[in-house]
Amino acid sequence: MRFFQPILFLILTNLYLLCGSSFAQVEEDSLSNSKLLAPKVYLDCNRCDFNYIRREITFVNYVRDRKVAEVHLMVTTQRTGSGGTEYTLHFLGQNNYAGMNDTLIYATNQTDTREERRAGYTRSMKLGLIRYAAKTPIANQIDISYKEPAQQEEVVDKWNYWVFRTNANTFFFGQESTSFLNLNGSVRATRITDHWKIRSNFNIRYNEQNFETTDGDTKYITRNYNFSTLIVKSINNHWSIGGRTFTSTSTFNNTKFRAGISPAIEYNFFPYSESTRKEFRINYSLNYNNVRYEEITVFDKTKETLFNQELGITLEVNQTWGSAETRLEALNYLHDFSLNRVELSAELDLKLFKGFSLRLDGEISSIRDQISLPKEEASDEEILLGRVQLPTSFQYFGSIGISYTFGSIYSNIVNSRFGR
Repeated sequence: MRFFQPILFLILTNLYLLCGSSFAQVEEDSLSNSKLLAPKVYLDCNRCDFNYIRREITFVNYVRDRKVAEVHLMVTTQRTGSGGTEYTLHFLGQNNYAGMNDTLIYATNQTDTREERRAGYTRSMKLGLIRYAAKTPIANQIDISYKEPAQQEEVVDKWNYWVFRTNANTFFFGQESTSFLNLNGSVRATRITDHWKIRSNFNIRYNEQNFETTDGDTKYITRNYNFSTLIVKSINNHWSIGGRTFTSTSTFNNTKFRAGISPAIEYNFFPYSESTRKEFRINYSLNYNNVRYEEITVFDKTKETLFNQELGITLEVNQTWGSAETRLEALNYLHDFSLNRVELSAELDLKLFKGFSLRLDGEISSIRDQISLPKEEASDEEILLGRVQLPTSFQYFGSIGISYTFGSIYSNIVNSRFGR
């Protein structure tokens, strides 16, 4: 009998909770009846605060599936020259609102807080959704106000579009017989206008690992730094020219010093103005490299001058059915065409049917260009700790994910109790 008492208690508890939730559902249904005729909106945004939006915009019905929606609100983002984010809001009318499409743009500053960012793009969403709500009975319950702007003087940019950002961080971990230290630092300077794009980066990384074993104490250190500058000039809405200069060191890649320059040209089959929705770019560069190695290489080199060429083809699409991106890159050295590399990567995020989503990611590479490999074989410790690059003729990775959601089509309610 004692064995059944806990089970009986759990059954009664669950019945109570189910009954309580049923009464609550009746209450919520009655509350939502007043806006059943409001536009059904499917919010498609990877960088939005959904709970905040639902609390601030209450004159629409949020639904879980795009096919039952009357308005598909798709939000795409891209970085701005000042380090902020540009949100492009695509309002796509469906069903009762087929053909009623619109686009609004909202840009944040790099220094904006999370509250300022979400308040800004939510306000833009509200402005775009008004036109749809205006065609329903719920329009009688909406008031529109206007705030007179304060008198402002013309703003002069004393920095001439230059933006600078510095970053430094560390991570450390230890226990009785091991310890780990990581130091990272970076400096970035950018200047982006409609006609020019200039970006300089300096990054430095230091890793130290200490082990206490039966053979004594062991320390492994890896260091990496790189400095690069990218300059791009816009020719028209399809063509761009530019180039990159760089210097770097990497103990992982057996490189004591590397310096080079890479002039390049790019063509986009779609106008750059449509880059948040679709891009089809072809990029070609010719690269000069002057290299000095930490250890003698498999080709018996301690230093050399190299020329290679690289071709990149990228297709990226963001549509109501999901997003897709494919990139093909090919590189070969001009003194020996057998030294080459080809990489193909793809990412697909599909909303196949009501409530069902499929995500695929993958990359495969043919590798024939490992000219910096040390002649001396790596030790077991170096291999296990990932301290050196290993010889290989190929590389691949992949992932598959699915999700399926079913139940009520509405998602208006926000309840943050016990966390989100």
